[in-house]
Amino acid sequence: MPTFYVTTPIYYVNAAPHLGHAYTSIAADILTRHARIAGKEAFFLTGVDEHGEPVVLAAERDAVTPQQLVDLNAERFRELTRLLELSNDFFIRTTDAGHMTRVQEILQRVHDAGHTYRGIYEGWYCPRCADFKGDSEIGPDNSCPIHQIPLERESEDNWFFRLSTFQAPLERLFADRPDFVMPRHAYNEAHSFLSQGLQDVSLTRAKLSWGVPVPWQPDHVFYVWFDALLNYVTALGYAREGESLERFWPADFHLIGKDILKFHTIYWPALLMAAGLEPPRHVFVHGFLLSPLDGALEKMSKSRGNVLDPFAIIAEFGADALRHYLFREVTFGADGPVSLEGFRSRYDAELANEYGNLASRTLNMLERYSGGTVASVALDAELVRDFAGLAGRVDALLDRAEISAALEEIWQHVRRLNRYVEEHAPWRLARDEERTDELTRVLASLAEGLRVVTVALNPYMPAKTATLLDALGRPSLTAREYSVLGWGGPVGALAPLFPKTAR
Repeated sequence: MPTFYVTTPIYYVNAAPHLGHAYTSIAADILTRHARIAGKEAFFLTGVDEHGEPVVLAAERDAVTPQQLVDLNAERFRELTRLLELSNDFFIRTTDAGHMTRVQEILQRVHDAGHTYRGIYEGWYCPRCADFKGDSEIGPDNSCPIHQIPLERESEDNWFFRLSTFQAPLERLFADRPDFVMPRHAYNEAHSFLSQGLQDVSLTRAKLSWGVPVPWQPDHVFYVWFDALLNYVTALGYAREGESLERFWPADFHLIGKDILKFHTIYWPALLMAAGLEPPRHVFVHGFLLSPLDGALEKMSKSRGNVLDPFAIIAEFGADALRHYLFREVTFGADGPVSLEGFRSRYDAELANEYGNLASRTLNMLERYSGGTVASVALDAELVRDFAGLAGRVDALLDRAEISAALEEIWQHVRRLNRYVEEHAPWRLARDEERTDELTRVLASLAEGLRVVTVALNPYMPAKTATLLDALGRPSLTAREYSVLGWGGPVGALAPLFPKTAR
């Protein structure tokens, strides 16, 4: 059986989760569900990053130990995975013994191969990024361009990773695989960083004790980024009894935000090469969710206080509505604004009026005009043509992680079905006994069209689509092509899928 492996970043636990975390996780879940419908054995990994200086600083502010802080916030992230209806196979914590042991094993291998050396690091450091900044990454007045805080000058006795020796291998990787980093503008940014020439980077930290101990230098811990990046490999070694790295590696997609592009597109493949492992097939870099801050649209950030609470939205509207909104409102791969007002508007216009109303009308008309049954008849040839190739187009887009474009393709067919209802007006056909056969064909065609778009929408809205498929009496998710033969059988009652909001 073909396999599919997708990962989210592991989220930093120095504060509670926000909508940006939900965005990446939902994207990975959509790709995973799509792969499973297509008959692949999928492995979906998510989790949390629990080491590093930001955790220590946050714990000090809260007057708790680092372990107490990560235990509390890891559970919040785990709860978010449940509320978002994620189908992840494993939730990794970098304080897991299985992870820490494997980090030590892999990096010992890198060390033994001669890819490390001891030296003094001196330069600018952002404690929130947990990142040593190169000259091209420093903002005005020695600030962090991401967090807009002053950088700290650090001088530290560390072990270094010989990143510079992987300049040529990385250049070959980028030349041979133009879709290694996606979308193209992210590839160009990563390649631009590479073309500036690589400098060796700190692999260990001597000033911290909260992290994975370095086996050949026990008074050091591994720099948090190398510890964190290795989760994509380490999880496959202990997530499931008898699981093997070889079955799922290399990953098909790492999904990341653009603020961590350097680590995933430069440091990560170089580290894998140093460890004798193959780089992932694709790193897909999405943009920022933007929300108002001081009169302007800024990246949603827990540290800057302009976040939307996914827990509150889910509590009021349900996870499926949030999942739909994020990938309709913001093109996956680009920056885009989000707001509660925009959410309510799209919820009413698309979920309540277009999809929810289509489902209710279809089932009500089948009950009223067809005795609650879909007749097994030849379908409307025009509608069959309109739906021809839909599954193939959606497959092709999702295989490239073009999640928003695939949803737009599906939604055009939701709108086509609504037009079909108005064009053929079953309520008028029902008043003319001589048009009974036409009415039967229209209702069967409408039911089949609704089934097809609902199967296609399942990765986006798993709970509501499962409810609708059950009501249609067609719970299978595998038959994605439009059936020219139609199907017959009883249908059930359906409560409103997306009740309109009260304004």
